Amino acid sequence: MILSGDIGGTKTNIAFFEPCGNQLELKIVEKYPSSEHSSLDEIVVDFTKKHSLKVEAACFGIAGAIHNECVKTTNLPWEVKAQSLSKALSGSKVHLINDLEANAWGIDTLKENEVVTLQTPKHIFKGNRALISAGTGLGEAGLYYHNEKYFPFASEGGHADFAPRNDKEIALLKYLAKPFGHVSYERVLSGQGLYNIYQFLNDYNKKSPSKELAQKLKNSDPAKIISQLALENEDATCQEALEMMVSFYGSEAGNVGLRYMAYGGVYLGGGIAPKILSKLQSPLFLEAFLSKGRFRKLLESIPIKVILNDQTALIGAAYCAQASQ
Repeated sequence: MILSGDIGGTKTNIAFFEPCGNQLELKIVEKYPSSEHSSLDEIVVDFTKKHSLKVEAACFGIAGAIHNECVKTTNLPWEVKAQSLSKALSGSKVHLINDLEANAWGIDTLKENEVVTLQTPKHIFKGNRALISAGTGLGEAGLYYHNEKYFPFASEGGHADFAPRNDKEIALLKYLAKPFGHVSYERVLSGQGLYNIYQFLNDYNKKSPSKELAQKLKNSDPAKIISQLALENEDATCQEALEMMVSFYGSEAGNVGLRYMAYGGVYLGGGIAPKILSKLQSPLFLEAFLSKGRFRKLLESIPIKVILNDQTALIGAAYCAQASQ
């Protein structure tokens, strides 16, 4: 059996896969709230003891920068080590990869109904791919194309500098620089990023939320409340905040398309994209994607797809484990 994991700041998914020819078949999967556990080792031990299956190889996609099979998670107080996990798994081979790299490994397993296309070029070219995923944080990865195969690689591009494009966005940068110092794209393109934008707009427009809304934002996930009110057209500031974030999503997706020369496609993963699909299908996203001056035509030749299958990273990590055996 192959054990795989998709570890994010909010949730940790763990699964068993069984090889079936050239394919892997999902047998068991469980979801754990990440913040309720002190370590990944604790979760893995609980999962494997519960199901009593022998692990031949394991791979975990983790939100963070992997170095020497170790990582300090970006949005959790965990330090994960492959050696420690291997010991917990009775010596089974364990491989750690970035969560977006795991997502990239899973792209070729996606079925037609598991993606939504935002842009189809007139001519389809073969070439590199890029992946950008907004969720609890912002992740990015590339897939290098060589000899008819794709080779995923990790990046930490989500923590690169946020680049404002107009006076209001410059004001947003200044607003966020006060509490954070360095302002990355993750500060404006993530769940927390949406809330950051919303708070800025209240300050910028000299408005305050109603007492009822302020209480909801305090007691619930603010990003969920803001996006819900925006999609239902019930609050103007929430609408403006979501539209700003969608524009940032398009702009940074265009940036990764250029950085990786992603003629093979730019893919949007993560938990946010499927929930705001109607906004991503609006002209706002695509215009921000294409607005790169002299390189607009290049970007018009890149397919853009939204990943709907929330288990893509989990599946990808399993295939990575199989390949590393």
